[in-house]
Parts: sequence; structure tokens; C-alpha cells
Amino acid sequence: MSSVVVVGAQWGDEGKGKVTDYLAAQARTVVRYQGGSNAGHTVVVNGKTFKLHLVPSGAIHANKRCVIGNGVVIDPVTLVQELEGLKESGIDVPLHISERAHVILPYHRVLDQLEEQRRDPGSKIGTTGRGIGPCYVDKAARCGVRMLDLRTPEAFRARLAAVLPAKNALLKALYGHEGFTVDEIMAQCGPAAEKLAPYVTDTSLLVYNSIQAGEKVLFEGAQGTLLDLDHGTYPFVTSSSATAGGAATGSGVGPNFLNMVVGVVKAYTTRVGEGPFPSELQDAIGEKIRQNGAEFGTTTGRPRRCGWFDAVVVRYAARINGLQQLAIMKLDVLSGIPELKVCVGYRHQGAVCEHFPADINILDQCEPVYETMPGWDEDITGIRNYADLPANARAYLERIAALTGVPIALVSVGPGRDQTITIKELFG
Repeated sequence: MSSVVVVGAQWGDEGKGKVTDYLAAQARTVVRYQGGSNAGHTVVVNGKTFKLHLVPSGAIHANKRCVIGNGVVIDPVTLVQELEGLKESGIDVPLHISERAHVILPYHRVLDQLEEQRRDPGSKIGTTGRGIGPCYVDKAARCGVRMLDLRTPEAFRARLAAVLPAKNALLKALYGHEGFTVDEIMAQCGPAAEKLAPYVTDTSLLVYNSIQAGEKVLFEGAQGTLLDLDHGTYPFVTSSSATAGGAATGSGVGPNFLNMVVGVVKAYTTRVGEGPFPSELQDAIGEKIRQNGAEFGTTTGRPRRCGWFDAVVVRYAARINGLQQLAIMKLDVLSGIPELKVCVGYRHQGAVCEHFPADINILDQCEPVYETMPGWDEDITGIRNYADLPANARAYLERIAALTGVPIALVSVGPGRDQTITIKELFG
């Protein structure tokens, strides 16, 4: 039995798609376990870029069993478009969709967008407007639509008739929106539901059987620890469990089946959307990192906020997730910056804190405490062995490992699949 969980250890956008794609070469089954189409994973193979939103990143490999678990919320129209786009590129995905996964419908997207518009400027979340939050709300409120309801038009129509009146009443009373009819939603989503129905199955059993057969299983998370609903910078968070614990609940297997947890981090820090960000750079260096790292959202195209590596954040993520190894992404982006800084603590009201606070009002008042390290000028994008990295680059990585308490297994020196340095094999 061998399984690896890939989690984001910052604010998302760390490069989990590349790590999943890289590790999927060794796996039989790849499981996406939470989030929705608000997540965007970019994979570059042989110079070709694939932008994935719901399909597991292992899909770019041939003969990988790809699973969308029960913890994911699925926009059926978006998923069909993604599958068709991959097919045009010659990739036919052997997909399995959890019958228990909840479905994003047109009213979820409208509710998401109208609620964000209603918020005061200082309290906007920065949502993608794709309906993810409202769909998770319905899941918790026990009024959701699940993939099993999409197996036949009759079942889909009946479920919509049961839940739509309350949604329309909310839209009308709170937002002045006229709502939707069952026929409108069936017209928009019915064809996609019909195309996806053959993929819908008991994925919990499928993944369990894969593990019991001794196959290697890779669990792929979306977003990041600091966007986790419970452990992130609430309320500036996503609506699901983006930490390692979500891999068990979001795929329907016990936590004892999860052998290795890998935290993915950038060699610096980024964040999309609103909320406090202690190590944020709002200067020429921050802009240089943004441009060199192509730090624009895969899903939205929004420019990402950029800052120095924050060891406080990653130490916190290590504790919450039980991280056993790190994958350091985009080390090449820092080449040519003469002096690098690492945030090792926060100063708040004159005292230095080394632990991540739950109160975002306190976090917003924190000033980063930095260590400074020399940078390197060499182009490292062609390096494939750790020992060949510049001495200053190795020192920087070793300091990150020491500050976070987590050893480094992988280092990315470019966007391509082959631009990866393996220090430790992750599948046992």
C-alpha cells in the first residue's frame, strides 16, 4: 500500500498541479478530493500548457484512473467543456465521478456574484463568482443536488422541483432577482448531465479497492492551507477543507490509508483575493516576482499579490497537515535578485510571535521579522541535480527546511514536467 497526499501549504496557487502531474507518473489512481472549478492547476508537458479546473492533474498521463471525489463540487457544464477540450488535444480521460459529489447549478453562480456585490468594499472575499461557496452552503444545509441526481432526466427534474422554490424565494427577497424555472436549468445543464452520467459511480469503493490491491494512489488537493475553511484566514477563505484531513473525508477513505503528506510551497509567497498578507511586497521586487513568475490566476487571470517566503505560514501548515516533505516550486523565479528575505516571525505590539494567529485583525497588524540571505545570478532552469544548484540557492533551500522543520523532497526550476529536481522519492 502506498499513497501520497498533495496539499497547498500557503494561500493556494503553489504549483500543486505540476507536483501532481509529476508524481502521477508513478501512480495508478489520482483523486481530486475538494474544491471546485475555482481551482486552476497548470501543467506543462513538452512545451504544451494544460489548464485544469476539475479534472485531476494526472489526466495528462496515459492510463491513469482519474477520480473526482465526493468532497468536490462540480459544475457539470464546465466539466464537460474541460473534458471536450482535453479530447481535442488527444487526451481521453478515464474519469470516475463520485455519486455523492454536489452539483453547482446556475442559481449558485448568481447567488455567489450577487452576494459579493452586496458586500461592503472592505469585506469582499474576492470570490471567483463560480458558485462554489453557495453550493457548499446547500450541502451543509441539506438542500443540495448530487451527481447521483443527474443520472436520469426524471431524477434531475424531480430534485430541482424540490429545491428550487426556496432558492427562488431567497433570490427574490434578498437580491431582487427573478430566479429560475426547472425548464431553464434543465435546458442549461441537462445535456451536460446526460454526458456525465456514465462516469458517476461509488468512487469511495473504487479508491478503497485500488489501495487494497496495492496500487499507488495520489490524492490531489486544491487551494491551500491558509484558505481552508477551518484553519485559514477566515473569512477570507474557500468553502472546503483544503488541508490533508480533507483527503480522507473528500475521497471516502480512512486516514490510516494516507501514508505520505507533501506540502507544496513556492520559493516565495503569493495570495489572490482579499485578506491580510504580512510578507507582501508592494514594490519593484514584488512586481519583478509577479512578472518573472507569471503570477496571474489560472482561473480568473487576476494578478497575484507577491511577497517573501513566510516561514511562519509554512510552519503552521506543517502542523495542521502533518507535513512530512516539502516540494519547493518556482525557485528559478528568484534568480537575479541580489538579496532575498525570509519571514521568520511576526512583530505585534512590540512582541515577536513565531506562531500564526487565528484573529485576522491581529494578523493585519503584524509586521514581518526578516532574515536576509544572498541571492544568486545563475540561470538554474536547466539544472536537474541538487548538487549542481548555486551554493546560495542550496543555502536558501536549507534555511527553509530548517525554519519550517520539514525536509525538501522536490525542487522545481521551471514550469516543464522535466524541470524538477528529485531529492527524495515520495512513493514508498
